[in-house]
Amino acid sequence: MSYICVNQKQVMKTYIDTSVFGGYFDSEFEIPTKHFFIEIDKGYKIPIVSDLTVKELTGAPEKVKDLFNKYIKKIELVTVEDEMYELANDYLKNKALSPKYISDALHVATATILKIDVIVSWNFKHIVNLNRIRVFNGINIKNGYNLIEIRTPKEVLNF
Repeated sequence: MSYICVNQKQVMKTYIDTSVFGGYFDSEFEIPTKHFFIEIDKGYKIPIVSDLTVKELTGAPEKVKDLFNKYIKKIELVTVEDEMYELANDYLKNKALSPKYISDALHVATATILKIDVIVSWNFKHIVNLNRIRVFNGINIKNGYNLIEIRTPKEVLNF
């Protein structure tokens, strides 16, 4: 990981997928997700969200959209571009995911190409899944990209 040091604290560039915003209100994921957002507030995480995440959040419950809007000024918004679609399609071609889950492949491709330190997600089926992570990273290496770290919010907390 390529942490940035600011005032003697490590700051992690963190790509946040849609599930993290929903996890804030889910009893199973609520506590670590709230701690994750506290670390954003304290400046330990640089939250990065793609326009794809913004699009996915349009169908979310109001409280999830309100949480996103609360953090919008702290979030670095990035755009999914052609190179990211190409890498995501390579993930699909190599069966990391089925074509039905192109958006999950795009989250991983976007974070990979932008060299973000870590993707945080509660999506265990398609993103935070060791077998899939191995396929993503194998394809990344084959295409000349770096490995990508994929973790739950709980795994990236500083305490």
